[in-house]
Amino acid sequence: MTTPGEMMTRLRGSLARWEVFLLFVLAGTFVFGAHVSRYFLTSSNLSIALAGMTPAAIVALPMTLIIVTGEIDISVGSIVGLCAAFMAVCLEHRLPVEVAMLLGVVVGTFAGLLNGLIVVYGALPSLVVTIGTLALYRGIAQIILKERGISGFPEWYQNIGFGTIDGTPIPWSSIIFCLFFIGFAVFLHATHWGRALYAIGNNAGAARYSGINVKRAILGVFVASGAMSSLAAIILTAYLASARSDTAVGLELPVITAVVLGGVNIFGGAGTLAGVLIALLVLAFVQNALGLASVTPEEQQIVTGAVLIATLILFGAADLIKKARATLWRNLRRSQNL
Repeated sequence: MTTPGEMMTRLRGSLARWEVFLLFVLAGTFVFGAHVSRYFLTSSNLSIALAGMTPAAIVALPMTLIIVTGEIDISVGSIVGLCAAFMAVCLEHRLPVEVAMLLGVVVGTFAGLLNGLIVVYGALPSLVVTIGTLALYRGIAQIILKERGISGFPEWYQNIGFGTIDGTPIPWSSIIFCLFFIGFAVFLHATHWGRALYAIGNNAGAARYSGINVKRAILGVFVASGAMSSLAAIILTAYLASARSDTAVGLELPVITAVVLGGVNIFGGAGTLAGVLIALLVLAFVQNALGLASVTPEEQQIVTGAVLIATLILFGAADLIKKARATLWRNLRRSQNL
């Protein structure tokens, strides 16, 4: 009989194998990019690729926690757009940038809280809830800004988005992401709160009976998603040096693709942030290489969607194989006991 310790060892081994595979994919991405353009491996281009992916990478951190619990949040792009619109209006009314940033964080956190409250206390599927709030938050952003765009942000603020550390090609936004990545990784993989999220994703009922406050945990990850989306809005607005009501439209696609490609089970209960990090790098450099090859953003979106579907099919097939093996093993043991 397989012990829980052996099962965990096998799980870690399978995840490690997937992460190693992603590292090979990342290496292949660099080979592909170098073949596409001689500018791909330049430090300035790699810096641009990292800075461009940072907003999605920041949102992917709490999205990992949400999907680990078996939930999902597809309203993140609209929350980013809402926060960007709110900050832009604050600046339009001559409020200090720091105040606008703080109020943007408040708006994003409240939006995430609203998502969590409806999911937890309304006992509704998170997919359905966040489809509704995706439209709600985007609609509010459109009402706030209408068709106009707001620009004229101070230079120090714009440097948050695409500025680099003096004398290096390392973007400041990537440093911000790395700090939060470390915090989220420690929380998910080295604390009992993180282990509780895995337990909820595997079996919410069993987690509840074991003393885990499932409602509070799920509410917490949605609040974190809203707060981190507001941080992504700050960085994306700085990167674009402007804010519009359609800011971050479609952001949820690369975010969810990175999380699933990184090995996080879409049904919850398994996955690591290390895999998500590698997947984010793969997507960042693939999109950059495609851009250098004159592939349009619409065509790049098709590629991202295809990667998501292919990953889901791959993991679905792997789950079916595991279940078939488990069933076969049980039948063999029963036949031996007869």
